[in-house]
Amino acid sequence: MSKVVLEREGHLGVITINRPDRLNCFDYETLAQLDDLVEEIKLDRDIRAVIITGAGEKAFSAGADLKERRTLNEKEVRRNVQKIRDVFTAIENLPQPTIAALNGYALGGGLELALVCDFRYAVETAQLGLTEVSWAIIPGAGGTQRLSRLIGPSRAKELILTARRISAAQAEEIGVVNQVVPSEDLLVRAKELADEIMKNGPLAVIQAKYAINQGLNTDVQTGLAIESKAYEVIIPTEDRVEALQAFKEKRPADFKGK
Repeated sequence: MSKVVLEREGHLGVITINRPDRLNCFDYETLAQLDDLVEEIKLDRDIRAVIITGAGEKAFSAGADLKERRTLNEKEVRRNVQKIRDVFTAIENLPQPTIAALNGYALGGGLELALVCDFRYAVETAQLGLTEVSWAIIPGAGGTQRLSRLIGPSRAKELILTARRISAAQAEEIGVVNQVVPSEDLLVRAKELADEIMKNGPLAVIQAKYAINQGLNTDVQTGLAIESKAYEVIIPTEDRVEALQAFKEKRPADFKGK
């Protein structure tokens, strides 16, 4: 059985971490399978949005598989840490918008996976935390950097240095998640957001995401230059012409991603 599953629903791709018996923890095989699927999605322009969730009702992901970690030597630990960092960065850099649907625990690497997504929805019973220091390690898949940028360094330090777990409601209050929803509505809400995004010009969505992500790493003037270049990419597209024609004819636009 695959440890990571990709399902396609029209232009939507749904990735499920499929290890419910291990709280969807990441061993090396899971990371390798996730890496392969991310590369497949990156090259597939028919997929216009991506949801990532966990199998079962207990966990989105509880992070690294500590049962496997106990069997690894130092070289293998470094390999695993490098792999999870690279895979999560590849997800962050996907051209398609990504939505993390947190169906339960999002701890350690599980929360780090959620942080690389563009949006995060969580069930009311979810618990979140970067708990690595309680295991005498630190977040190794970008958590120290991404959480600080999301909620500020002081709050990030408070959560990371205490290894504190917070509720979904607390996570929403400080801006870690976009919205808390009842468990039965989680995928419904995530798909509604995906649908709202996918009705728009797919190339424009890609370029807008690119401009935002790249601009955040620069000063405002450089960010404006990035935005300008991203806009230039859109001008010669068929979709832009189709949008204007649809407006003239008072009908929905039929975007092809061209």
